[in-house]
Amino acid sequence: MASLLQLLLHLSEKAANLARRIRAEKTLFDLLVEEKTGEQKNKNFVHDFKTLADVLIQELIRHEVSKQHPSLADHVLGEESNKFTNTLGETIVVAVQDTEQQTCSLLTKVLDGNAEAAAILASIIHREVAMTTDELLATVQIDLDVDSVGIWIDPIDGTSEYIHGGGEGPLPADGICPVGLPLALVLIGVFDRATGQPLMGLINQPFAKYNKQDNSWAGQSLWGISYKNTNINNIETPKSNAADKKGMSVVMSRSEVPQFISAMETVTNNNVKYTGGAGYKVYCAIQQLVDAYVLSKGSTFKWDTCAPHSILKSLGGGIIDLGKGLSGMKESPEGSYGEADLQSAQLAYNQPDDVKGASPGQKWANAGGMIAYRKPEVALKILSELCVIKGSEEG
Repeated sequence: MASLLQLLLHLSEKAANLARRIRAEKTLFDLLVEEKTGEQKNKNFVHDFKTLADVLIQELIRHEVSKQHPSLADHVLGEESNKFTNTLGETIVVAVQDTEQQTCSLLTKVLDGNAEAAAILASIIHREVAMTTDELLATVQIDLDVDSVGIWIDPIDGTSEYIHGGGEGPLPADGICPVGLPLALVLIGVFDRATGQPLMGLINQPFAKYNKQDNSWAGQSLWGISYKNTNINNIETPKSNAADKKGMSVVMSRSEVPQFISAMETVTNNNVKYTGGAGYKVYCAIQQLVDAYVLSKGSTFKWDTCAPHSILKSLGGGIIDLGKGLSGMKESPEGSYGEADLQSAQLAYNQPDDVKGASPGQKWANAGGMIAYRKPEVALKILSELCVIKGSEEG
């Protein structure tokens, strides 16, 4: 398992390098935006874009994983369709080829004959990146049948932030970036195909630190493994936890239902933060910038949560289906719903949630909403207080 994570770490850094290079080349970047339409449009957002960068990152990871682990070729799953339509109306299946020249030729067709842009992209894709060995990961020895897993990829979570840019300034006092490039993440999650449990997760933040001297960005990677009795990660314990000092805090989406925002303001005594990107909001919980990320709607997907869920699990936390958690607590004798019960409400990744009438674009949605947390008592408190609020409204 450690060797697979080491491979994915390497590929995530290649992906991050590709994302940074494309974003830095404005002329190139402008060529690479194509609006999502029809069934691929996320119904909750007016402006939802698919970039060729997304597709290239996804296919880069799929190509390399399949080359080293052929049995996983059909089990590397992603958000993006790898069919790209150029301005001539030609639909081309984008896939990383065996050689740089072959990839360049394919991308030239995608880019309407723009051989210069295609050559730059092909060069980045096929170029190796230097990485230092993760000493902690090198010590991990876990006996896992790699042939039994699946992989969810979100090539660039927070595509809108990636497209619009920003975020070069200093962080607010709470450490949460409200908008901009730091919200754009590469997410790679590994799950058990039989049980759906998240096993291993990797978050690469290509735009973690901005250097204004040379107008460049440096990235960082977070990873975690949770398998049987082994829980290990590279998350550093913060020197202080602002959330503990100010009471419970949560991060939410700005597009959240107003009634639910009001309920969470009551639960947290108005300690609600807002930012973008599903992956980044879970990242905030991982880094203890907040106690939890709470969402009432099915607007996140398996590819958004598999990677950070694995990391939270390695820290003793998790991501539960909000609807299942509330139902479980309501149906249990008062005060009896506990940490063990949270396990039955954890998100699973091997099959779609059973939602009647769901459109194809919503097939892999986390339909019941979610609570992402590091500490089980946080999830239990949120569920308990939401049940009280719901009961008083119904009464």
